[in-house]
Amino acid sequence: MLNTCSIILAAGDGKRMKTERPKVLSEVLFRPMIKWVVDALNEAGINNICAVCGYKHEILEKYINNFCKGVETATQQERRGTAHAVIMADNFLKRNLKKDVLIVGGDTPFIDPNTIIESLQLHRSQNNVATIISAKVNNPFGFGRIVRNIGNNKILSIVEQKDADEETRLITEVNSGAYWFNIEALLSVIYDISNNNAQNEFYLPDAIAHLLSKGLPVDAYVVKNEEIILGANDHVQLNALNKIAREKVLEKLMLGGVDIPLKDGIIIEGQVEVGPDTCILPGTIVRGKSSIGSGCIIGPNSTIINSHIEDSITLISTYCDNCRIKRGEKVSPFSVIY
Repeated sequence: MLNTCSIILAAGDGKRMKTERPKVLSEVLFRPMIKWVVDALNEAGINNICAVCGYKHEILEKYINNFCKGVETATQQERRGTAHAVIMADNFLKRNLKKDVLIVGGDTPFIDPNTIIESLQLHRSQNNVATIISAKVNNPFGFGRIVRNIGNNKILSIVEQKDADEETRLITEVNSGAYWFNIEALLSVIYDISNNNAQNEFYLPDAIAHLLSKGLPVDAYVVKNEEIILGANDHVQLNALNKIAREKVLEKLMLGGVDIPLKDGIIIEGQVEVGPDTCILPGTIVRGKSSIGSGCIIGPNSTIINSHIEDSITLISTYCDNCRIKRGEKVSPFSVIY
C-alpha cells in the first residue's frame, strides 16, 4: 500500500507466560505470534516495518533477521509503556514522515489483511489523523474502553481498564491496541504524553486524547469479528488462540473436500495443502511447507514435516520429515522416513 509503514510493538517480557523468551515468540500453530503479524502486514502490502524489541531483544532480533526479511528493529531498554515504545522508533517515524503508520501489537496473531486494508481506507476517506481499530465484545474486561459522545457518537477518549470507573467499565466497545496514525500528527503529540496514571506508564492511547483536544479528526474502525483483536498473556490464553487457529484450518480443509471424520489430536498448519478425497485420521500432525495429494489416507498418529505426499498414499503411524513420497509407493505402518 502506498505511503504506509508499520510499527510492531514487541518488547513484552512474557512474565505471565513464565518463559525465558520474548512473549511474541510464543507460537500459535507452530508459528511465532510476531510472524503471524508480519505475514498479515506483508499480505496487505505493507513491507516497510519496524519491530520495537525489549526483553531479551537479541533473541527476537535474531529471529526477525532470519525469518522476517526486511523488518528493521528498534530497542526499548526499559518497558515504560506503549507510547514510550513508539518513541524508541523515532528515527523510523521521521524517515517516513509523510506516511500513515499502522501501530500494532506483536502478540495479536489474528490481525488480518482485510482489517488492515479496510481500516486504512476508512482512515483516509475521512481524512483522520488517527483511526483506532476497535471491537465490540461480550467480555470487555482487561481492554481499554472506547468512550463516545452519546449525542453524535464521536470518540471522546480511550480509558484503560485500571483507570476506568464503574460506568466506563460497562462499555463493550474496546481498543484493540492497533491504530493508524498520520505520522506528522503523531509526532506532534507523542512527546506530550504523561505517565500520571495507575501504571505510571506512557500510554499510546493518550496520543488520541491529545489529538482530540486539538479538534483533529479521530474515528474507529470496528472489526467484523472480535477474534481479530485477541492476544495472549499466558499459556491459557495461548491455548485458546491455538484452538481458534486449528479450527479455522480444519474447517477450510473440510470445505475444500478433505474428509476429517474426527478432529481429535489433528493439528495442521495453515500453509499446508491437502487435496480432496484425502482422509485425515486422529492424532495426525502436519507442519511446515507440506502438501498432501488427493485420495490419501493419513493417520492415525502420523506426523508430516516439510514433506510432499503425492496422490493415493496411505500413511499409518508414520513419521515423515523433509521427504517426498511418490504415487504408487507403499509405506509400511510405523515407518520413519527422512
